[in-house]
Amino acid sequence: MRLLVVEDEPHMARILKRGLEEEGFAVDVAVDGDEGVWYGSESEYDAIILDVMLPGVDGFEVLSRLREGRRWAPVLMLTARDGLEDRVRGLDRGADDYLTKPFAFAELLARIRALMRRGARERPAVLSVGDLVLDPATRDVRRGDVSIALTAKEFALLEFLMRRSGEVLSKTTLVEHVWDFAFDSESNVVEVYMGYLRNKIDRPFGRESLETLRGAGYRLRDDHARPDPH
Repeated sequence: MRLLVVEDEPHMARILKRGLEEEGFAVDVAVDGDEGVWYGSESEYDAIILDVMLPGVDGFEVLSRLREGRRWAPVLMLTARDGLEDRVRGLDRGADDYLTKPFAFAELLARIRALMRRGARERPAVLSVGDLVLDPATRDVRRGDVSIALTAKEFALLEFLMRRSGEVLSKTTLVEHVWDFAFDSESNVVEVYMGYLRNKIDRPFGRESLETLRGAGYRLRDDHARPDPH
């Protein structure tokens, strides 16, 4: 899943980027308000972490511009302020949640995952495709009663596939949401990780739920479902 962090304090930005990437997220960082508006307008994110106190264009204005541009990614605002007025102002402009500095990283992570379950698209707390089950909160993956161990990036890729189960997802879409904004799209990393996933979620169980559609992309489906006639 792909996140945007808009944070002008270099040390905080580095901590957030490193911590979130260790959890399997793809993370882009914008260092001021104008850059935050550009990133948020040019790309699709699963959630945005937005600092209120930014040089030039502040977080409130960034949020307003994104919502005016019909960018509806859930937004978690970070602030050193704890006044009711600021919280109300942010929520009125379209923020989804607030976190006051200093904060525990575990709380930020829990809030981000909660936000990603909201929105027009259904975001269940536990994802399932057939007997393949993934719990984003506990990071548990199972096929039936068998637990499956995944790396952080394998988990992130499987989570995205399961959230879009049944859809054909292009290599570009997967790179944008599971890796990062500047990732080399010519790399074979998607093919490599698809192979890793097949070796863990399909082959040991005699399944073929992860499909490759030549020239189109990849699709995760319940392999007990009725085959596509096309």
